[in-house]
Amino acid sequence: MRRSFIEAVKQDPNVDLSTIQSGASGFGIPDLKPFKVPTSTSGTRSRQLGGTRASTKRQRVVFTENDFYSNVGPDAEGEPAQKKGKKGKPAKKDDDSDDDGAKKKRGFVDRYVAPPAPKLFPVYRPKAFDSIINKQFSLPGIKKKGVILEIKPTLRPLGTRQVGEVLPAPLFDPLADHAIVLWDPTTDDIEAQRELERMQREKQERDESEDAAASELDRERKKVHKSLAEILGIVDRKKTAHLIKKVAVVIDPRLSAKLRPHQVSGVKFLYRATTGMIEENNFGCIMADEMGLGKTSPLPNKQLIDKVIVVCPASLVRNWANELVKWLGEGATNPLALDDKTNMADSVRQVRQWCSTKGKQVVTPILIASYERLRNLVAEIGETEVGLLLADEGHRLKNYKNDTYMTLHKINCKRRVILTGTPIQNDLKEYFSLLNFCNPGSLGNDTDFHKTFEMPILKGRDALATDKEKERGDAAMKELAGKVNKLIIRRTNDLLSKYLPVKYEHVVFCSISQFQLDLYKWFMASPEMKALLKGKDSQPLAVINTLRKVVNHPDLVEWGKEMPGSESCWPEGYDPRDRRARINPSLSGKMAVLDRFLTRMSAETDDKLVLISNFTSTLDLLAKLCDNKKLGWLRLDGSQAISKRQKLVDQFNDPTSGKVVFLLSSKAGGCGINLIGANRLVLFDPDWNPASDMQALARVWRDGQKKDCFVYRFVATGTVEEKIFQRQSHKQNLSSVVVDSKEDMERYFSGNDLRQLFSLNPSPCETHDLFKCKRCKDGRQVLKAPAMLYGDTSTWNHLRNEDLAKNHDLLLRAEHGIEGVTACFQYIST
Repeated sequence: MRRSFIEAVKQDPNVDLSTIQSGASGFGIPDLKPFKVPTSTSGTRSRQLGGTRASTKRQRVVFTENDFYSNVGPDAEGEPAQKKGKKGKPAKKDDDSDDDGAKKKRGFVDRYVAPPAPKLFPVYRPKAFDSIINKQFSLPGIKKKGVILEIKPTLRPLGTRQVGEVLPAPLFDPLADHAIVLWDPTTDDIEAQRELERMQREKQERDESEDAAASELDRERKKVHKSLAEILGIVDRKKTAHLIKKVAVVIDPRLSAKLRPHQVSGVKFLYRATTGMIEENNFGCIMADEMGLGKTSPLPNKQLIDKVIVVCPASLVRNWANELVKWLGEGATNPLALDDKTNMADSVRQVRQWCSTKGKQVVTPILIASYERLRNLVAEIGETEVGLLLADEGHRLKNYKNDTYMTLHKINCKRRVILTGTPIQNDLKEYFSLLNFCNPGSLGNDTDFHKTFEMPILKGRDALATDKEKERGDAAMKELAGKVNKLIIRRTNDLLSKYLPVKYEHVVFCSISQFQLDLYKWFMASPEMKALLKGKDSQPLAVINTLRKVVNHPDLVEWGKEMPGSESCWPEGYDPRDRRARINPSLSGKMAVLDRFLTRMSAETDDKLVLISNFTSTLDLLAKLCDNKKLGWLRLDGSQAISKRQKLVDQFNDPTSGKVVFLLSSKAGGCGINLIGANRLVLFDPDWNPASDMQALARVWRDGQKKDCFVYRFVATGTVEEKIFQRQSHKQNLSSVVVDSKEDMERYFSGNDLRQLFSLNPSPCETHDLFKCKRCKDGRQVLKAPAMLYGDTSTWNHLRNEDLAKNHDLLLRAEHGIEGVTACFQYIST
């Protein structure tokens, strides 16, 4: 039985044609010839033309599109071609039948034309593994003649890739040595506890509701279809937050290795307060540590948030940037510090760029600016979400009605931290302002606060208050403390005694000279003073300023304007018009004591001294006094540019500079300046605001100090200065009761006592008389204080001039038996 060519191809289309042999019948592989277009003998066109054929002959056209027809057959296999018969005809094969020949004669060829062979694509064999494993991957490029296309690789992934699951893990090992854990999920997961309680309440409500149970049963019966969000796998993060694995929050080891114990507790407090763990829905707090405790150190690193704004006095902008390097190291973070060197146009451009970045694009997470500069940039910040707003020296926000407070209050930030050593400077309204800035609305409005807390507390703290007023005041104070104490941390300078040398602080009461006494009495009885204190145009501040000039030094008085006709009080040879004359320190009681201090200090020690005053005119006189003593001095006041102030500080702190005295204006340099090159400080005149004095007094007893420190606060006894000091003590007592929660504070001062500003008391120390001290007999201390409280001078050592002979300080010992220092309050850090 013969095997036909068609059947072979049907069974295996890929069969090799050369393997199919011709059978005995002659029907095997057909001889295929190229296709030819058949020609007609006479067409319609030719008949119309009268039987004439066109003169042009059509060219022969070959319609073969591939070489299959010409290559198939014996010739394609390289076999010799068949011999041709007569007239070029091929010889007849053995397997050709007679029928085939007849068909050819009639113009029909019964031969099968095989389809074209399928197009085979080249198969690339893989190269050996060893030959390509070490080659670097490179993107293929397109190179043409004379043209090279540059290929810029990008960070985009090649196609969509499934993100691998990253298991939550703490940034730092919580079990490492000296690791400080801010939050432990096993003990501090308050959110999970709140979520669990919420779910339990909801479950209980569902169980109690019959309608809800019926609805649930009906829904289960009907088999409600899934929502589109469930089908697409969209997860509500709020509903599934409790399912996320929570890990410990650990302080960066670069910080934990440097922090002191009180700073560690400060960091923990800040973290818990700003995350709402202390008080639900309250994310602000006040760090009210006293000066020198290092409030800035716990705050540079915040992993919880993306952007931080630090607002501070202009003189501290660069200091904050330096603190970040000090605590975190060079290059750990890139703060954007906007000080006076940066013009406003550049500040606006940089702030806009800072606001536009989000997430991983944030390369400068911390913006540092002064209060004045940030106030002008709030419009550029707009609604930008800020993770943390930190106000250093935050008592600048004590007035909730001024522009600075209202402008900064508009910043879109719920976590707000205030750093201040003096949260209460003058009254409780300032305290309300700070608390309301941190947690808006937590104490109601200002009117409610005034009625509920301020008035009862102030009346109850008066020395002449009735028992009922005292009871109401104590109740209001406890209620206020219960509301705010959770979000305030307050530590005193006593903590620094473990890390710093001993500090001896003294309130030195100095008698005034005879010249000052005569001027004081003359002015009190003069018609000029009475005119300034009476009528609608009264000017009590002008009277106070004139008296303060008298007690500092008579050379400060503008005689023709302030005390005309007082020439009868002048000592012999005194001529205030001679400005080139050397200063006479004996004309002022305080200046005479200071003169003796400088003489002995320069002769017997290698100590340096910081001289602070509230008046630049007083600093001018102190500079003349230093020139008289031939002592090198430097001066920092409001006239110096902020950019140059740090250079002055560095020069003074240099032991080889040769500068012994640093003249400092309390307004310009009372905050944030470290003058550890000196170990002695004299505050020549007090300020109405005790916070200003506290800031100024903390300039030398700070981190880095190596020597015992001696601090002196000069007060002219019996004068307006002692009244100012008493007013300070009253404010500090109020702060101790409200902020420090001290319930055993005595009520020493009444409103009537503090109003007697213009009286002159000849007592050696009127303040000690008002204390009614039980530890002293006849003005001399017989019992030591059980515990000295820094903010309460009634607990300090009370010394008379006779007691100075055994004092620790050689400068005060030298004052024993000399008319000048009448009394002294002494505080010793322990």
